[in-house]
Amino acid sequence: MKNILIQADNLMALNFLLKERNLKGKIDLIYIDPPFATGSNFSISENRASTISKAKDGKIAYTDTLKGLDFLEFLKSRLLSLKDLLSPQGSIYLHIDYKIGHYVKILMDEVFGIENFKNDITRIKCNPKNFDRIGYGNVKDMILFYSKSSEPIWNEPRQKYSLKDIEKLFSKINKYGRRYTTVPIHAPGETVSGSTSKLFRGIAPPKGRHWRADVETLEKWDKEGLIEWSSKGNPRKIIFADEREGKRVQDIWEFKDPQIPAYPTEKNHRLLDLIIKTSSNVDSIVLDCFCGSGTTLKAAQLNNRKWIGIDQSDLAINATKNKFQKTENSLFAEPPEFEFIVLKDTTIK
Repeated sequence: MKNILIQADNLMALNFLLKERNLKGKIDLIYIDPPFATGSNFSISENRASTISKAKDGKIAYTDTLKGLDFLEFLKSRLLSLKDLLSPQGSIYLHIDYKIGHYVKILMDEVFGIENFKNDITRIKCNPKNFDRIGYGNVKDMILFYSKSSEPIWNEPRQKYSLKDIEKLFSKINKYGRRYTTVPIHAPGETVSGSTSKLFRGIAPPKGRHWRADVETLEKWDKEGLIEWSSKGNPRKIIFADEREGKRVQDIWEFKDPQIPAYPTEKNHRLLDLIIKTSSNVDSIVLDCFCGSGTTLKAAQLNNRKWIGIDQSDLAINATKNKFQKTENSLFAEPPEFEFIVLKDTTIK
């Protein structure tokens, strides 16, 4: 499939993808950052993007004036089409503001099923502000992560250990200067028969537990010096810091917005990079139907995924095209190829 950039109302464009391009069940990953029901207009003036309540200068990039039930109905109609496009192993990440996000969570439960809810991710979006207000400062928004089924694409993400992490988690040092820690070699649950219930060096697993590996493997570990014996004769598995890929990514992410965005509400490219690497594979199709300046599309391109972007705004489409034209730091050997489609009512140009 060729990459596609569509300028249109996104509900119309989603129906086009379903009916004209036969992409039902073909999209492995959807990321959307829809309007947040803020009641504001978002503008670009003198190459600076900003949020304003009344646009006196510059051009309005998009209007975010739907609120309450009107906003939720707007979103629901699009989510239903997105669900049809999503593959059986697909996932959707919906980025939303904390003020409306809890209502959107209920909507997502209805459309995708509460059993397919995976995470409510907190995203730290900015540095603390010191505005006077009744209420705590807001430095976060939320990302709702759902899958289409119980077995979505999942490439386990790892975060590198910091020096503090290494000192804390791997507090022991062997005679060669390697940092390590130890973990029990037994786990909950008894096994009546089988190799994980046998004696290891004359020791049985503690009552109500079994060995994490068969005795032959435990013997191999011990010969290789990977079992540490306590003064009381208790065995524990040695885990070296330099052999670990890193720690699991948790559900609080610090990906702050660009200080000088090219487009209103432009997101940190590292956020999209993480999502795309985790929940799609090479050659998967990634869709963003509120694509703005094209950050999702560029991240998909850099990770060898196919992509579809949709936006109605002239400024968004121009910002996306400009982002693809830039080749600083050799991000692209050459601008990516894509099909550009403009939909107006039922007309295709």
